[in-house]
Amino acid sequence: MISQPRIKTTVVGSYPVPDWLSALPSEQALIDATRVVIHTQEQAGIDLVCDGELSRFDVNHPETNGMIEYFVRPMAGIRTDITFDELVAYRAQRGMGFRSRPPAVVDGPVGSGSLDLVHACARARRLASRPFKFTITGPHMLAKTLVDQHYKSLPDLAMALADALAEQVRHLDADVVQLDEANLPGSPDEWTWAAAALNRVLDAVRTVPAVHLCFGNYGGQSIQKGTWSKLIDYLNALHVDHIVMENAHRPAEELAAFRDLRPEIGFGLGVVDVKSTEVESADKIARAIERAENLIGAGRVKYIHPDCGFWMLKRGIADGKIRALAAGRDLYEGRSKIKIA
Repeated sequence: MISQPRIKTTVVGSYPVPDWLSALPSEQALIDATRVVIHTQEQAGIDLVCDGELSRFDVNHPETNGMIEYFVRPMAGIRTDITFDELVAYRAQRGMGFRSRPPAVVDGPVGSGSLDLVHACARARRLASRPFKFTITGPHMLAKTLVDQHYKSLPDLAMALADALAEQVRHLDADVVQLDEANLPGSPDEWTWAAAALNRVLDAVRTVPAVHLCFGNYGGQSIQKGTWSKLIDYLNALHVDHIVMENAHRPAEELAAFRDLRPEIGFGLGVVDVKSTEVESADKIARAIERAENLIGAGRVKYIHPDCGFWMLKRGIADGKIRALAAGRDLYEGRSKIKIA
């Protein structure tokens, strides 16, 4: 009997939208495409699979794969008609230079509205034969991208969004529910209220809660500047089973910051650079794991994964990088006949 690997492989979330789905979208085509994405991961040996976030793709917002619009537009208290004055104010905000238009305006109390994450989760879960992860954009990220005409307070807006998301999360049937926060690394001074908002959602997860952080992936570009060392207090405050971090595209010495991560929080190590079209070798991934465990402690790495989602890459490149994850993990754990030189 083959033993279970100590280090699990997973993906962060998104996958390149198949051309045939974007050309002729339908409910059945979405199900078929999701089946392909999940099967691709399972064939490659990914232990914790995801649906590729295909249902969120927005042809008008390809640079963010619809990770904002999909969540906020159906919510109550939010409108999508933007006035010129609101556009001008939005473009003057710090940290929003990567967008020319806001996804929506908050002009009343935020609620779930017609958002239905439960259906999207269940539709994908039925297609998976391995443990399944469902991903959600976090309240800090959503709050930072909206125009707020109601709460007039970012922390208050984030809390309201967190409550709306928590209402959905309580009903999700997924082995892991992952919250994604791609804006906080550029605004580490906001960590206290960002953590409080995120914990409201994490506490609603019935199974295993996880959090992904990165420095942005806007059309393959980093849009936040900062260091992981400034966010260790934030990470330690989270009610989370494990974190999923961007490391492959970051300076190698940054890993030392994670020595101060609470030992009960599992560390997810980014070993695949999604901002590069080069497919990593098994040896490169095995060496990345070895370096991390030498630096932050043996047995500390619980998951390996890409730095972020694959949505902006060609499918062939994404598939190669997915296969490399399991090959590199197996090489590191001695499951492969190839040895690290």
